[in-house]
This record gives sequence, C-alpha cells and structure tokens, in this order.
Amino acid sequence: MADVDVGLPDFSAITPEEVTRACEDAIAACDAAVDVIVATPDGERTFANTLRALEAATDGVSQASGQYAFMAYVASEDALREAGRAAEERIDKYLIDLSFREDLYAAIKAYAGRGEALGPDEQRLLDFELRDYRRNGFELPEAERARVRELSDELVSLGVEFQKNISEWDDGILVSREEMAGLPEPFIDSLRTEEANGETRHRVSLDYPEFFPFMGKAQSSELRRALFSKEQVKGGDGNVAVLERALAARREVAALLGYDSWASYAHEVCMSKERERVASFLADLRERLTVKAEADVALMAEVNGGPVNIWDWRYCHDQLLQTRFAVDDFEVAQYFPLDACLDGLFAVCQNLLGVRFEPRPDAPVWHDDVQAFDVYEADGDEAFACFYMDLFPRPNTYGHAAAFTLRGGRRLPDGSYQKPVSAIVANFTKPSADTPSLLRHSEVETLFHEFGHILHQTLTRATYARFSGTRTERDFVEAPSQMLEHWVWDREVLASFTRHYETGEPLPDSLLDAMLAAKTLSSGVMMVRQLYFAHLDQAYHAPGFEGDSTAATRELHEITTFPYTPETHFQSGWGHLFGYDARYYGYLWSHVFGDDMFTRFEDAGLLNAELGAEYRRTVLERGGSVDGDQLVRDFLGREPNSDAFLRGLGLEV
Repeated sequence: MADVDVGLPDFSAITPEEVTRACEDAIAACDAAVDVIVATPDGERTFANTLRALEAATDGVSQASGQYAFMAYVASEDALREAGRAAEERIDKYLIDLSFREDLYAAIKAYAGRGEALGPDEQRLLDFELRDYRRNGFELPEAERARVRELSDELVSLGVEFQKNISEWDDGILVSREEMAGLPEPFIDSLRTEEANGETRHRVSLDYPEFFPFMGKAQSSELRRALFSKEQVKGGDGNVAVLERALAARREVAALLGYDSWASYAHEVCMSKERERVASFLADLRERLTVKAEADVALMAEVNGGPVNIWDWRYCHDQLLQTRFAVDDFEVAQYFPLDACLDGLFAVCQNLLGVRFEPRPDAPVWHDDVQAFDVYEADGDEAFACFYMDLFPRPNTYGHAAAFTLRGGRRLPDGSYQKPVSAIVANFTKPSADTPSLLRHSEVETLFHEFGHILHQTLTRATYARFSGTRTERDFVEAPSQMLEHWVWDREVLASFTRHYETGEPLPDSLLDAMLAAKTLSSGVMMVRQLYFAHLDQAYHAPGFEGDSTAATRELHEITTFPYTPETHFQSGWGHLFGYDARYYGYLWSHVFGDDMFTRFEDAGLLNAELGAEYRRTVLERGGSVDGDQLVRDFLGREPNSDAFLRGLGLEV
C-alpha cells in the first residue's frame, strides 16, 4: 500500500515547538524561492521560472498552515492549540506581506509584458495574480497602499482572536432530571452532572449534540429560553468589539481601493459579481418565502397554544413531526448508527464516482477518535489521496462541522500529481458504553454535506493549487455539498445502509414515508433564518452601515418572523463573519445550483455510475480552474434555474 503520509507530520506526536518550527521553516523556504524569482533577469522570464515557481513556493506555506496551524482547531492540549493559532496568524500575515512585495509584483508585471503564449490554466493563473495585485492597491499611491497592507494584517489578527473566543466559550445550564421532561432517558444519561446546592444537576452545554436535542424536546419553554439566550451571546461582548473593529477595517480598505463597500469588493470575485445582484436575489427569495414562513408560524402557534418565540420553534416543529407525521428524531436516530451511515456514505460515493476508500489504522492521528482513509481509483492499487475523519466534540476544539484542506492537489514539474489530503471535523454524539453514536437525520445530512467538500478536495485534478478542490468562488463552493444531501432522502439509498442499532432492521417504509411527507414542514421558518443571516451579513458590509452590529442584528430580526431576544448579540458567536464576510448569501445562492445539478441524477438514477463519472470530470476534478457558472452549464447542458430549489421548499414554481 502506498504511503500517502509522506511529507505529513506525525500527528500523534506533534508538539507546539514543532508547529512553530515548521511554520518558520516553510516561510524561510518560500522567501528563498521568491528571492530567486525576483533576481531572474526580466529578459529571461518564463511562466516556469516566475508564476509556476511562485506557486510552488507558496504551496509549501499553505501546507504548513493546513497541517500545523490546523492544530488550532482540533488539538486537545491548550499549548498545541495556542501554537496552532499563532502559526495560523503568522502564516496569514506572511502571505499578506508576500502579496505586497514590490519586487515580486514587478517580476510578475515584467513577465506579463513578455506576452508568452499560454494555455487556459496558465492564463487564468496570470490573470488572477494581476487581479489580486490590483485588489491589494498596487494602483494606489504608496501611502494608501501601505495603509491597505496594515489593515489587512489587522484583519488576520482579529479573525484569529474572534475564532479563539468562540472555540473557548464554555457555557450551559444546570437542570434537574425532573426539569428535562420530554427528553429521552439515554440523552439525559449522556449528560455531565454537577453538584449544585447539594443537588445533582445535569449540565446541558452549547455543543450541538446537546443544544439541538434540548431545544427540540425539552417541554419547559423557560429552560429553552435560558439555553437559547446563552447560545446567543457566545463569544461574549469582547467578540462584538472584535467584529465591529473588523467591519470598520473592511470599510476603510474598500474605500481606499475605490469600492463603495466591502460587499462590492467581496462580490467582484464571486459568481454574483455585484452586490446589487445579491440584494435582488435575497429580496426575491424573501418575497417568495414570506407566506410559507407565516403559515409555518401559524401552525406552530396551534401546537404552542399561543404566540411562538424563537426559542420555541424547534420544539413546536418537533411536536408537529410527532403528532401530525408520527416522526420522532430520536426514534429515527436509532436507525442511523454512525458506522452504518459511514458505510452508506462510502458505498454511494465509491459506486457513483469510481473510487475506493480504505481505512489506514496505522496512520498517526491527533486524537484516538480520528480515523484515516486512503483514496484509490476503484480498480487502482496506488492511493492518490487521503482524508481524516474527526467526528466527535472535545473541549475547546472546533464547534461546528467543516472540511479542512491539509494539502491541496497540483501538477508537479515531473508530471506527477501531488496527493491531496483533507479532514472532516464534526460534533456528533459520542458513543457510550451501551449505545453507539446515533445520528439524527439532520446530522446524516450534515455528514453527507461535509463529505461533499472532502470529495471536492481529494478528487481534484486542477493543474495549479490556486484552483485546486474547493478553491472556487465562495458562492459556488457549497453547491457540490448541498447536492449530496439529496442522497439521504432516497428510499433505495437509505434501504442500503440504515439499520436499527439493536435489531438490525432497516428504516421502515412507513417511517420513511412520514419523513418524506414532513420534509417541507417549517421550511419557510428555516429558510427565512438563513435569509436573515444573509441580509445581516450584507447589511454589515454594504454602504450606509454605521458601526453598531447589535443594532443591525435587532433591526433585521423581523425577517425571521420572531421577536428579537433582548440582551443578546448572536453575531459574537457567528464564525462565518470571518471567511464568509459579505458572502454568507453564498449558502443560498449555491443551493440553487446544487439542487439544479441534482435534477440530472433524479432523471438518470442516484447511483448511475456513468453520470457520476461525468459529474466527477466536469465539476469535482476541475475545481476552480473554470468559473462556477460555466461548470454548472457544462454539467447541465443548459442555463441553470431555481425551479428545483423552490420545489424543494414546498413552493410553487
């Protein structure tokens, strides 16, 4: 078996000192390579000794970030997480410094002036490099360009601080067993206990495996409000200040560069291109969804016996599922043990895409819960990629679900292909002594979604790292993952892997029928929440924002159809504001394309290997080497539309 871990650290023994050293070594190696590039006489410049050499140099730094700074998100030890955060900040600032080097810019400009005939991938790389320099202010006077650089450095530091404050936020509520009426006994037994005033209390934390079941099942509205209110201040007042400073820095950068707002600056390199298109998209969707959302709330009010608050809606939704559709999340979860879900996920992807995943029990990992897998062609004998799965919560580590690129793919000078390495990190319920990890159906969707990113990252065949895997437009990158969610609703697919964790029986047809009948229940409420997030993100970054992030949070909250909860500031715990800044709408935007692409599988069959191979070639392998709208048109063979997306919400087209 080929060892795909060549060049990767021994994750089982990695130390804070090694993280720091690897970061500095990568930076030093990059500096040395860049010095060679800038020293090359302009008359001797070629694509190989300028742009390809620069990509090779920066890829080493990207790998150091992907493998060592990654410890900031997954390491159990405080010192290792701190070293990872410091490495992440150091590398991000270094890459900013590199992007502002006058001599490197002069070298690339000189090369561009030579007019060398280039292939489409090479021309795209050159065009993107020149575009980046323009967006960094290289057409500005020196003093203004220096200010852009200063602000860019500050934004890196603010982002690291913001994420740290979220990851280390530890809060919850203490409740007696009697106060948890409505919650199943296995869930209650899985909670930590603490002594309070001479009584044993159960602690419900803000971690997803505890927060969402409690909000959906606990009969006490008062306790749901208490837990919800704590979740809505995650990150604390300090993160509100961090965010507002970042928003001010972004506004100043945009103004210096001649944009009317950070939104316009961000959208320029997205599928949307212009913030006005985003505003129109969101406004149209809000108009279409309002009636459905209002009907959803009216139905919830019947269950609630009166007005519904935002901490009630998950409970009301769950009650409707049980009373009108006979669907109970915890009953459904009994048919989705994690191991069976992984078997099903792997079978779907392997059969559809012509690959094979093999576990590597000998691979060094950063925690005992982590598993490693090699990726092969279905009939191949040499692994061409690797991925890790880190699926359970740990204190102070990444609190959501995401896929991380540890090493991107790219074509090497000798013609071989650099083996991509990725990791999926999630927060599913850990197995207990008596019960395996059981996933609610929404968590199965999350698993398939995030694995869609892993497929995008590991199956890439992009020539250059700049366009490898998920390095696409930010408002397209979610489309392949959102498309893969559809497989967890298919009868044939579910029959192939669901099994009751005790009896081994597959998910009953009657239960699946009920789940399918309830699929659009509360879809309006769920989607207007996403619209609220998208509108808020746009408001923070559009012209006219005056700096008070909590005021905007409160003023736009009516979009959700629920009253605003006083004394909260959920934006302090909203990690997407760094990374998806002004582009959170991309989740909705790309959802349209993901649903539209899925229509081809609906017609041809969800396990159609021929279509799967076409999808792999047309979308996954190309990564960002082609614009997202072109990828979609190439796969669909027509112009995309939103019909499938709207039908999926239960709306008339």
